[in-house]
Amino acid sequence: MPCGGSAANRLGLTDQNPVRMVYLTSGSGRWLQFDGHPVELHHAPRWQLAAPCRKVGDVIRALTWLGPREVEDGLEAILPELSSDDLDELAVARAAMPNWMAEPASARLSYG
Repeated sequence: MPCGGSAANRLGLTDQNPVRMVYLTSGSGRWLQFDGHPVELHHAPRWQLAAPCRKVGDVIRALTWLGPREVEDGLEAILPELSSDDLDELAVARAAMPNWMAEPASARLSYG
């Protein structure tokens, strides 16, 4: 999976582009070379690898990259851009998130 900085860029939370290619993996962290380009693999917990290739996965990784101090602002910017299906998927994903991310997400998501 692409790292949280890349996800934040795709979601419009930052205009910064990562200088090097960093990907998250469930395996060991390491450096690789592809066609002469260095690629860094970082081990990540399972919850950061949730929803691969889906917008909700990008949301989770972007919020992780922003960190606990910025999660509220990140949610405020991201949630209006999500479809109802994405919001439902994010609500389900809260169970696997750490408390610092799940609690603000619960407070902002209203269902039922």
